[in-house]
Amino acid sequence: MKKRYLVLLASLVLLICPGFYNALTVRSYSLDVPGISQPVRIALVTDLHSCAYGEGQHELLDVMDAQAPDLILLGGDIFDDRLPDDNTMAFLEGISGKYPCYYVTGNHEYWSGAAGFAEKMRKLAECGIPRLSGEVSTLEINGNRITVCGVDDPYAWADADGFKERTEGSFRAQIRQVAARMDKETYTILLTHRPERIDVYSQYDFDLVLSGHAHGGQWRIPGILNGLYAPNQGMFPAYAGGLYEQNGTIMIVSRGLARESTPVPRWYNRPEMVIIELF
Repeated sequence: MKKRYLVLLASLVLLICPGFYNALTVRSYSLDVPGISQPVRIALVTDLHSCAYGEGQHELLDVMDAQAPDLILLGGDIFDDRLPDDNTMAFLEGISGKYPCYYVTGNHEYWSGAAGFAEKMRKLAECGIPRLSGEVSTLEINGNRITVCGVDDPYAWADADGFKERTEGSFRAQIRQVAARMDKETYTILLTHRPERIDVYSQYDFDLVLSGHAHGGQWRIPGILNGLYAPNQGMFPAYAGGLYEQNGTIMIVSRGLARESTPVPRWYNRPEMVIIELF
């Protein structure tokens, strides 16, 4: 009887403990896109929350260099409202000038308060990384014209009382704004922090939506449960991480890079850098 309990205990340990292995991984997606003449590699980075990846963020930067992206899209919560900005700045300085980059805000940048938010955006600007706040940018990559639209997190319009009607209305207005400005003759990407708003995004002609925020649902059981809980989605989130399609719009959700900033440890949910290859 005692041996049976020991075997059961050992089995549980072997099942549970590996789930807390939180080394960085790369998750890749390939999209066959009509009209793309030469492949385009895009790195999606979300929810760093100023977490540490080695001295000077060398682990994260080494992986980025090994992937050699043509474009880096930063999908919000790269800064944190509680942790110091040092790790975030080491990462941003490490990619600045080396790759084309665009940034959109997440909720935690705004949770830093008005002064904290302004300081973080000042540091971002010093790195020379453009922030897309209801703005559109078209660039040429490997002979392809790619349009990137960026919108603020809805907390951009929240006040001390939290969300009000104007918050949702302002967010939707910014979506309409970038949709009206985008070049429909190019492949168009919407960079946004929130995946749960896919019903809004899919009303427009974005070819690809990239987001984060859900942290992979924090706890996963691969092949069975894609996420236990995500902010603004609650239990068993529909959009915890992965590729989704709605009304012809493809959305890729990164599980993000947050580690020590989260009160609950990740389980079978390794922090990830997402690489999307358009071909």
